Amino acid sequence: MIYRVDKLSENRVNPITGHAYDNAWIVFMLTDSPDYQQICGSCNGCAYIIKMSRNQCKNWKMAVGDFIGFYKTNEKNAILVMSEADLKSAEKHYEGHRYNEPLLRENEPSVLVHSTSMNSWEQIQRDGMLKSWNILKAEKTITEAQPIGIQLGDPTDFSDYIMFGSGVTGEIVVSSKQQGKIVMATDARYLTGARLYFDAKRMAYDGLLVRDGCHVKVKDILPLKPYLIWVATWETLGLASQVSTPKIFAEQADKHFQSLSQQYNSQ
Repeated sequence: MIYRVDKLSENRVNPITGHAYDNAWIVFMLTDSPDYQQICGSCNGCAYIIKMSRNQCKNWKMAVGDFIGFYKTNEKNAILVMSEADLKSAEKHYEGHRYNEPLLRENEPSVLVHSTSMNSWEQIQRDGMLKSWNILKAEKTITEAQPIGIQLGDPTDFSDYIMFGSGVTGEIVVSSKQQGKIVMATDARYLTGARLYFDAKRMAYDGLLVRDGCHVKVKDILPLKPYLIWVATWETLGLASQVSTPKIFAEQADKHFQSLSQQYNSQ
């Protein structure tokens, strides 16, 4: 069920049930913050919250529509923190769209990036595909008790999906897994893995992309062919060592990929 409230206190008490939140709940909060486009996470025992600023994110109405469509379809309880007028405006704007529509929208990136450790990359190449954390766990490919995102309050169903990130986001995840804790420092030294660049347009047209109002992701598995465009490793980038930082590795990889793309487009 999708519920709407005007305001929400970020604590453990669910305003709909009057009891503590369980993992069946998620929140989308529309704000007027000038400090971010969107942030997400959980604190003070509250459910996982996606906060989106209408002042910084011009596509917030599409995000609201995707959030509603995705969580209705997946039968999860969700709370919208926004006025009735904003909700009606978003629903009207979203008419004719679906959270899993097989096309790439104008505001969406044409390339999606997924980062992984070198050991995982070797396994991915053997499998010929990316697999969600839950599938890898079921196959006993991984031994960790829970995904690193749990420390940020990620809902358990996030592990049914292959996630993508821009900038240093993916490298932060790889670095954090190595440390066994969340390490947000972009200059922290870590063992670089593989940074994979995927054709988002082809993935969308083949019906693989889903949107939840915050993430663009793929459920369960993603074959490398025909979607993988290029892979960055410390060797392909010509770095002196596998040891680097999330900032350096991400920036060098993106720069190299952009150069390759320009060369390809000019031919």
